[in-house]
Amino acid sequence: MKKIAHFFFLSCLKATRLIEKRLAYKLSPLERLQLHTHKLMCRGCKLYDQQSSFLDSAIHKKIKEKALSNEPLKLKIYQKIDEEAQQ
Repeated sequence: MKKIAHFFFLSCLKATRLIEKRLAYKLSPLERLQLHTHKLMCRGCKLYDQQSSFLDSAIHKKIKEKALSNEPLKLKIYQKIDEEAQQ
């Protein structure tokens, strides 16, 4: 029984690693089950997961905004290159 419990119950360190891994890669079904089980019992890791997801989405949103705001600048650079090439 102890081996089965150890198989399903993660330490907080392993749970936070899975949370970070999930933001970049797809977790295996076993990893998802382990993480879900851990977060049912651990309020700290549940909050950490929410905060990590929030920060990740905010960063991606900011990167998208920055990329879109640079489009006019990119267009000007391309136009300048074309002008120089025609001369």
